[in-house]
Amino acid sequence: MNGVIDYRIDRRSGLATYLQIVQQTKQALRLGLLKPGDRLPTAREVVEALAINPNTVLKAYRELEREGLVEGRRGLGTFVRRTLGEGRAADGALRAELAAWVERARRAGLEQDDMTALFTSVLSGADSGTNEGDDA
Repeated sequence: MNGVIDYRIDRRSGLATYLQIVQQTKQALRLGLLKPGDRLPTAREVVEALAINPNTVLKAYRELEREGLVEGRRGLGTFVRRTLGEGRAADGALRAELAAWVERARRAGLEQDDMTALFTSVLSGADSGTNEGDDA
């Protein structure tokens, strides 16, 4: 693709392919990997890289356009209109700490799905108060 964003589709996730593209684009916007003016890969580039239906890519791009995040320019492509967040999460101390945590989790035998579940539960507050009395 064009190097700005490379989509990856998890066919086992149960999440519609177009929504995976939407989510990955939003994540890139939040992390500052995509900035206003950047061009998204063309539908043809995505179709060739992922072997998916062109209508799937177009549906994802229409959803992003509906949300005001991108705009299609006839004959030129689809371009980022605005970002989500400041991109602060892409660099800095928090990213380094999170990377270190992921490495510790891997050494402890956790797989990506395990880490995602753990992170999500902590983020949503599901584990609040469960560590009381731990010696750690």
